[in-house]
Amino acid sequence: MLKREPNIPDPDGFYEELINAQRDLSDEQADMLLSKLVLILANQVGDRAVLREALQLARTNTLS
Repeated sequence: MLKREPNIPDPDGFYEELINAQRDLSDEQADMLLSKLVLILANQVGDRAVLREALQLARTNTLS
């Protein structure tokens, strides 16, 4: 089951790190970094049902 409540200590700090990781990268490089991060984290999660639910949630939020 996908966790829907906040689960990251210091989410603002993580967001800052995420933005800083993309600093000075081209748009293409930043997209590649985010794609690689998704695959690394998906491997860490490992549960296909959770990943499927996350994909559906992300798609729904993108379309609305």
